[in-house]
Amino acid sequence: MKTKNTANGQLTVQTLNFLRDLVDHNNREWFQANRARYETAKAEFEGFVTRLLKGIETFEHLPNTAVKDCIFRINRDIRFSKDKAPYKKNFAAAVGPGGRHSGRIDYYFHLQPDGESFLGAGMWQPTPTHLAKFRQEVDYNVDELKAIIEDPAFNAYFPEAVGESMKTTPKGYSADHPEIALLRRKELFFIHRYSDKDVLKPGFADEVVKGCRLIKPYCDYLNYLFFDEKDEPVAL
Repeated sequence: MKTKNTANGQLTVQTLNFLRDLVDHNNREWFQANRARYETAKAEFEGFVTRLLKGIETFEHLPNTAVKDCIFRINRDIRFSKDKAPYKKNFAAAVGPGGRHSGRIDYYFHLQPDGESFLGAGMWQPTPTHLAKFRQEVDYNVDELKAIIEDPAFNAYFPEAVGESMKTTPKGYSADHPEIALLRRKELFFIHRYSDKDVLKPGFADEVVKGCRLIKPYCDYLNYLFFDEKDEPVAL
């Protein structure tokens, strides 16, 4: 169901309340009984992502990228999960060339009530080859990466780095390496969290676009390193 908020990209408390109620009633019977609420919330989120995409396109080349290609389905894949709840408790979108299946480092937005909304980007579940390239670059030329992730504006907006780190030392590197903390990273994903009050502010999509612009240099760094740099294969 389209509303005025769909057109201007505004998110409302009704959408947050739907997701909050879904946590307490995560079953198909409740979902079908509240399908009209879901369709309204979904349309609002689509409007939000539409505005997000338009903003990001001012500084990022996104050929053949439609809103529907960026948004994740609300249905969970429960085939191999002990948790049989059929629905996710969030709306989410990944913006990259072609949408969420771009295969490149993209911008991820997660909408979830009670302060669980966030924008994030970076190295997440990299392939062994990509992780080896990251570590090699840290070893040989860490200055470029540190100039990005230690920039004051970057740090102010993305104070939180999440993801796994090794407890031991990666093979081929010394435990007393000056950048051992970065070398131990298996994932390096930066996030900015938003309160529900933030989410409901007029023009919130523009605020998220601002965050995407700030983290773009890090995305560009990883995309070049993983996909665009032409060099000899990294030995594993």
